Amino acid sequence: MIEVLLKTLPFFAIVGLGYGAARTHFFPEIATAYLTKFVFYFALPAMIIRFSANLSFLELVNLPFIGAYLSATFVIYLLATSVAILRKRNVGEAAVEAQCACIGNVGFLGIPMLAMLMGPEAVLWVMLVLAIDQLVFGSLIVILIVGSRDGRISFGMLKTVGFGLIKNPMIMAMLAGLLCSSSGVALPTPAIEFFDILGAAATPGALFAIGASLASKSAERITVAGWLAFCKLILHPCAVAISALLIFPVAPYPAAVLIAATALPVAGNIFILATHYKVAPARVSASILLSTVASVVTVSLVIAWVNVLYS
Repeated sequence: MIEVLLKTLPFFAIVGLGYGAARTHFFPEIATAYLTKFVFYFALPAMIIRFSANLSFLELVNLPFIGAYLSATFVIYLLATSVAILRKRNVGEAAVEAQCACIGNVGFLGIPMLAMLMGPEAVLWVMLVLAIDQLVFGSLIVILIVGSRDGRISFGMLKTVGFGLIKNPMIMAMLAGLLCSSSGVALPTPAIEFFDILGAAATPGALFAIGASLASKSAERITVAGWLAFCKLILHPCAVAISALLIFPVAPYPAAVLIAATALPVAGNIFILATHYKVAPARVSASILLSTVASVVTVSLVIAWVNVLYS
């Protein structure tokens, strides 16, 4: 455990550095916004293209892996939704809380960190988790929020969801890389070096941006935020572990990466959605802050355990 904690500490130290820089206003909020854009639109897509260009679509269609993740995640999703409804929250708020309970920071934190801690082959499985999160749960939250307001599912809503997926650079980077690999055309050396150099900025840039964005997060509604952080950091990886190891025949290494990926803190893009639709942004903000701080310990514990699992 101590060895793994020491390996994860540099990652969280960069997060802390970003937090300190933004908290002291040395790194202003507008700088955080532009750094996040750089990582989201350039550095992370470059890293994803570089990895996915060596994959095939068939490698991503791993039904036991997909079944294990979807089934366990829906269990936590429904649990968080039920608790929200019992507290007499509306459909939109319940959808946002459910998203916090089971969607982690896979893109900005998971891809760079797990690639370094568990090997570059981990990126395939982390990318599959990211794709499911974006395609299934990213669409579901928009449908539930907008549908509950309009009282129906309209073509305009589905068009919004579709355009949102098309405009997501990480999804498009994944598709571009897979198309390149499936065509049998190898990337030329200058292109490989270009993606390597640009993609190398993804890890420090993403971690620093996470920390800087946390500086603007509030710690209001601690009770609910604590419950959602507990769901994300403890219940979600436990449910996925049971599903992947006991119900679906997922191989040890993909199962280990899957469990580690589900132990990540609440995703930052949920705050963007909550703010855009004006649905419980303070609750989401506190959930992101609490889960990220607690994940320094919990992620290390989970990675230490899964390392034993596949070693």
